Amino acid sequence: MYSLALLLHSWWRWVVLALLVAATLRAIGGRSSGRAWMAGDRRANMLAVVSLDVQMLLGLLLYLFLSPFTTDALNDFGAAMRTPSLRYWAVEHVALMVGALIVAHVGNVLVRHASTDSSRHLRGALFFGLALLLTLIGTPWPGMANGRDLFRISTSLIGQSTFLS
Repeated sequence: MYSLALLLHSWWRWVVLALLVAATLRAIGGRSSGRAWMAGDRRANMLAVVSLDVQMLLGLLLYLFLSPFTTDALNDFGAAMRTPSLRYWAVEHVALMVGALIVAHVGNVLVRHASTDSSRHLRGALFFGLALLLTLIGTPWPGMANGRDLFRISTSLIGQSTFLS
């Protein structure tokens, strides 16, 4: 179960990033061109938020039940705070991703309640852009201390994975 959840969480990030980029670019384009708010704008925002929700559910499944990293961290949180790799998975990654989720949800509500098309686009650009930034910062990219490769191919055994860089 761990392997499947990790594989899905790893690949779903690309859906999240693509939809956050799409929502942000639609908002920037709408604001800069003075275009009216359209159903496609609403759909882009909704899909970005839903993709983040799915990613958060997969992440929580890993965090609370399946990941050996967070199991170790939650068993001795004090020691985890002194161990950079455990601290990253137990606190830093989670905080940034929860922050991105909250920003996107708040932004989506504020966009829906804006009184003009221009303010809808502006709010969308700001909030979905910030959610995108938080997601990019919180993702364990290759080359980072806790980085993971870009494409996880299989995870047949914990700790033994095959990746494409």
